[in-house]
Amino acid sequence: MKIAAAQTVVAPNIADNGQAIRTLVSSAAGEGVRLINFCEGALSGYGKFQIVRQEDWKTFDWASQETELRAIAELCARHRIFVVVGGAHRLSDGHPPHNCLYVFSDTGALLTRYDKRFLSNSELEGWYTPGTEPVTFDVDGYRFGCAICIESQFPEVFSEYERLQVDGVLFSSLGIPENFQIALRAHAGLNCIWISGATQVQKAHKGPACIIGPDGNWVARCPASPEQGFAVADINRGDPLYDIPLQKARQWRKNARLGDIYREKIVNDHRSTNRKGY
Repeated sequence: MKIAAAQTVVAPNIADNGQAIRTLVSSAAGEGVRLINFCEGALSGYGKFQIVRQEDWKTFDWASQETELRAIAELCARHRIFVVVGGAHRLSDGHPPHNCLYVFSDTGALLTRYDKRFLSNSELEGWYTPGTEPVTFDVDGYRFGCAICIESQFPEVFSEYERLQVDGVLFSSLGIPENFQIALRAHAGLNCIWISGATQVQKAHKGPACIIGPDGNWVARCPASPEQGFAVADINRGDPLYDIPLQKARQWRKNARLGDIYREKIVNDHRSTNRKGY
């Protein structure tokens, strides 16, 4: 199946963001893409950049965001495509919103929502409320998880998704600078998963939208230019190129962590226990 990682212009105007998202959804569907993910805050804008002040959440146009989300959902059903969109999720009682990803199915249903769990110090100062759990969903027999921005710096996020048996992680970020790129390639290779990285056009010069294979190598990248677009790749568990990471390494690593393959080989030998002898 084909997946795509998008890079769009993110503006303070929610309707403009919705139009940009829908334009790329239609284009991706026209190329046979089954799943496309968009960047952090792709629809809502991101706190400190498009939102500008914490107080702006009090006057944020939630109705406009919902209107655009419904329009995106309708487009998903029309084109039979799964879409993951960065936004903000309103909470009650004056709590800051979640920095989230809305996951739409190819019928237009809202399948689930991922809320960013590892927030930066500044995000915790009134910008966002942290989420609490990973999410997974299936597309055509392939399983995906979600992660956002600074979570690229937490290996446990990606190893947890491996234990949840995902094939890929949809990574949506404000930007994908070099240190994020290094980390993402490592997570992909260490966990033998695909990673689809979406970013804002405004940050593409530091690292464009990309897809990384389960061997840790680039599969596709957008131009590092201020142009909207998406990177596309076919994912296939049976691809001979990924025979070692998918058919051998993942199962070996699972067995290695359980430890049985080592315990049955441990011997009771004085030369093993004596650590001061030659």
